[in-house]
Amino acid sequence: MFIVTFLNVCNNNNAQNQHDPVTQPEKMNQKISDHIQDKLKTALEKNGRINDSIKLSMFQTVNTFYQSNQFQNVWSNKENWMPLADSLIRFIQLSKEYGLFPKDYHDTQLQSMVQKFAADTLIKGSRRDAMLWTNADLMLTDAFFRISSHLHLGRLGIDSVYLNPDSSLTDSFYHKNLNEVLAGKSLSEVFHSMEPKHKGYQILRSALKAFVDSANFKITYTYVSYPYKDSVLFLKTLVKRLKEESVISWQTKTVDSSELANAILKVQRKRKLKADGKYGVQLIRSLNNNDQEKFKRIAINLDRYKKLPPKMPERFIWVNLPAFQLQLWDHDSLTLESKVIVGKPATRTPILTSQISDLVTFPQWTIPNSIILKEILPALKRNPGYLYRKGFMLMTWKDELIDPYTVNWAKYNKGIPYRIVQGSGDDNALGILKFNFPNKYSVYLHDTNQRYLFKNESRALSHGCVRVQQWDKLAFYISGLDSMNFQNDSSRIQSDSIKVWLQRKEKHKIPVKSKLPVYFRYFTADVKKGKIIFYEDIYGEDKAAREAYFQLNKF
Repeated sequence: MFIVTFLNVCNNNNAQNQHDPVTQPEKMNQKISDHIQDKLKTALEKNGRINDSIKLSMFQTVNTFYQSNQFQNVWSNKENWMPLADSLIRFIQLSKEYGLFPKDYHDTQLQSMVQKFAADTLIKGSRRDAMLWTNADLMLTDAFFRISSHLHLGRLGIDSVYLNPDSSLTDSFYHKNLNEVLAGKSLSEVFHSMEPKHKGYQILRSALKAFVDSANFKITYTYVSYPYKDSVLFLKTLVKRLKEESVISWQTKTVDSSELANAILKVQRKRKLKADGKYGVQLIRSLNNNDQEKFKRIAINLDRYKKLPPKMPERFIWVNLPAFQLQLWDHDSLTLESKVIVGKPATRTPILTSQISDLVTFPQWTIPNSIILKEILPALKRNPGYLYRKGFMLMTWKDELIDPYTVNWAKYNKGIPYRIVQGSGDDNALGILKFNFPNKYSVYLHDTNQRYLFKNESRALSHGCVRVQQWDKLAFYISGLDSMNFQNDSSRIQSDSIKVWLQRKEKHKIPVKSKLPVYFRYFTADVKKGKIIFYEDIYGEDKAAREAYFQLNKF
């Protein structure tokens, strides 16, 4: 008897916590205000949760906002939505057009409340439930702040390379923007002001609406992570994905190796891939190539723009690694575009920001220690004549020439006490000109002695440096910039001098006075002729970001 009575009391208390009908509309706002204060106290103890199904993602910012306005509700008034609430709920529904995910902003719960209030004649008392209006107010405020964060900073975390000074935002930023829209400023105008002003971002974001309108998000496909760490989990995920392709029956409990190979073969033939019955990069990439995964890649790329400086320099060199492309921008005009060759996945080109410091005609190549350890030292242990065949010189750090046959190569495993240098000339791997800029990776832009490789579509082929097809146009632009900016400086180097030195095959180091910024970046989504295209994720950065920040439950 005691247990039954106790359970009834608990159930009644839970019901009272979930609902609070108010019969007099003029008292609704005060009731909501009281509940907001109580729920924020509860959330403080429960890691942002205001009940079992709702968690405030930006609880601290939400809490300080309501403290500053005496816990007054801001999205409703006496059993009715404020017009601003309608605007925000609508924005959340359409947030994919901004590269955002509606579920991040309480979309499901808010839509349920909208339907309840709209069907009040069928669900008696919904509009009079102060608890529902309280939850709605807290969720909308939380949604506004989180949207602000995602529009302005993105979701990819802090990265010093990208140089956005707003790597974190204070409560005053969020409160100021919310108070502006509460005072009558357009919601879309405030949100738009938070977005990057970079041309690439604006073009990609503008093209996103057409993609979203035509995309099929109704079918959710299983994402297959590859390469994998857990082979059992990988095979389980792959089998599930193959069932979605209807090449394995959903009734099948276990799949042996021959059945798996046969299923893979069917998919490969269907998708016009190499039909060998084996899984690998090509198959997994094709299986993951659906609209929901494409959208996540677009969202990742939009967020990468948010990590750039708010304003780019007047002139700069932009190297997009997955596009195998260099661009030279001058006052928002594309002055030069060139194919480039970038690092192989095993010796990738880094993301970096620097400035051109000098040019070198007919440079020598001092081979980095990483290449010596991986490629040259093993070859020297087999045959010291390797250096002669390659045209390399073995030198001390005092520039003394060493005979490689006099060195006991077998005793070296972690490095060698010498430099290996390739002399200047037409056969040099750096070509006949290189562009230096300070960086901790010892990489640079340069010409190449393998110019035929520029005809390849996929050009991740180097040891990490970036080979530039239009190196000569870039060099003469830089020297011309110095001539324009430093006309009275007798030490500046004229373009004609560079041409003469190149003709004579002379080595010269040419200081650059106009410090031209260089950006090596990683963008895999672009817009061509109004449509979004994708570049190969050559270094797996999309995969890493997708698995860290854009999980399966987004759709």
